[in-house]
Amino acid sequence: MKRHIALLLAATWVPLAGVAQAAVPVPQMTGPLPVSDSSFPLLAADRTQSPIDLSARGYVEEEFLVSGSANIYDWSRDGRLSVRNTGVPYTTRILVRKPANHAAFSGNVIVETVNNARDYDWAFIWALSFDYFLDRGDAFVAVTHNPGGINALKTFDPVRYAQLSFANPAPAETCGPNNTTSDSEEGLKWDMISQVGALLKSGAGPLRGFDVERVYATTHTRELTTYANSVYKEARLTDGSFVYDGFVIKSEYAPADPIRRCGEATGVGDQRRTVRNAGVPVIRLTAQGDVLRTHVVRRDDSDSQGDQYRLWEVAGAPHMDKIFYEHMPVVADQVKAGQTGYLFNWPMAYAFTPDVDLLDFPVMRYAVNNAFAAVDRWSREGTAPPRAERIGLVGANTADVAFAADEYGNAVGGMRSVYVDVPVATYHTNSPGPAVCGNLGRIMPFSWPRLEALYDEPDNYVLRVNESLEDLVGQGWLLPRDSQAIREALTRGFSAE
Repeated sequence: MKRHIALLLAATWVPLAGVAQAAVPVPQMTGPLPVSDSSFPLLAADRTQSPIDLSARGYVEEEFLVSGSANIYDWSRDGRLSVRNTGVPYTTRILVRKPANHAAFSGNVIVETVNNARDYDWAFIWALSFDYFLDRGDAFVAVTHNPGGINALKTFDPVRYAQLSFANPAPAETCGPNNTTSDSEEGLKWDMISQVGALLKSGAGPLRGFDVERVYATTHTRELTTYANSVYKEARLTDGSFVYDGFVIKSEYAPADPIRRCGEATGVGDQRRTVRNAGVPVIRLTAQGDVLRTHVVRRDDSDSQGDQYRLWEVAGAPHMDKIFYEHMPVVADQVKAGQTGYLFNWPMAYAFTPDVDLLDFPVMRYAVNNAFAAVDRWSREGTAPPRAERIGLVGANTADVAFAADEYGNAVGGMRSVYVDVPVATYHTNSPGPAVCGNLGRIMPFSWPRLEALYDEPDNYVLRVNESLEDLVGQGWLLPRDSQAIREALTRGFSAE
């Protein structure tokens, strides 16, 4: 027990061995890159499968190249960082969406390290919360952060993206089950992520003339767990403040990313898999559909200074739904980036068993919106967000772990919503079948006799919905703007006295 506590304390913040710490350097920036009919950004807002006209929303989109030099690190199990290589050059790209009018800017910048599940950049958090960002006046920055994304960009447009590079200073190093080598080194991304944050706060970057007050980092993938637990704790600006003011991590994975290409993977029980002592507020959201593989890294919530942390497990939410696919690049751009074209709408290339339609279920969108509002209040005002129960499990830490369900077949506990508290269906967060089927949920609507038994008449359902929404807003689980959207969607066609 004493050894466990000692290791935990060691992971809070261990300075780099033998290295004098300096402020995060501001990298070089090139751009904005010109846009024409033949040369344009991959993942441009108007070239996703549900295109967005940013100009109609008072926004502009610009693309920049960012170049700097980064360290490559090793990271031991007790949380200690050491430098393996110094001053390794990199060039990446950032895609910036910002208000056209400086006066419309909220002061907040959202930086997403984008998903590369299909190699090309795919902004999952933008897909969930773009309406919230645009309505508020937030700036949004998508960051290409790994070799797969860079290779896809260079395939997509070899001229536009010719300078991009995560070149490996040790290309002959072998690792992995097949002892492979690589010309690229993903470990360059950690200092790069810090330097992008420093650029955005510098006053000389892509937000020149904007009054940047807060910069928040977010992701749908796992790299920010590694970053927040390691390099970020060393990443300070010239005034001693942290580069990022908070994290919103929509976590799908239990492991953390290795610190470098040939770094040690984090196994079961490894403390590096759970964010602790980040120094700034952290809200981690996990969809119910991911809880069976992430419950092993649960930790207690905390209001302690330097370890402000919340875990919100969102009841009823699948790993993914239709909104993510709507914000993939258009099929032509996917193919141009070297991948098989993938439509956002059904039918897929393979069948589910049983057949399901691609779920359009907004519960995670409203949860993520609320998380950004909550982390902003926590950072600016010190107002801690509410604590959620963990989703109930039966047989936790066994091979037969399953959700504890209520009489309607929905999970108990977790971050609640009107969908599970005033149910009209059973929400299954995973679907049987091949490939991505397990990531996608399905809804089993209640029969009309069951609805009548539950609510008697439509007006009673409307009243229950309104009461639930008021409670959720009052308790800090739902934004008023989203409460109104839910009310309109669920009660359309009904009336209540």
